[in-house]
Amino acid sequence: MSSNDAYAFAFSLATTLMAVIVIFRAGDGTLSVVPATEFDGDADVIAEIDPFDP
Repeated sequence: MSSNDAYAFAFSLATTLMAVIVIFRAGDGTLSVVPATEFDGDADVIAEIDPFDP
């Protein structure tokens, strides 16, 4: 997933779920997006999207 796609998906997911979303780079270099509650911390965090942060 490209950086632009990852950010767009993360913002959409954060506002839909009203949950903090983590964008991270996996071991193979790809970007992925998951809710913060499901992130296990074994990858490089690129950004956290918080829908409650103004």
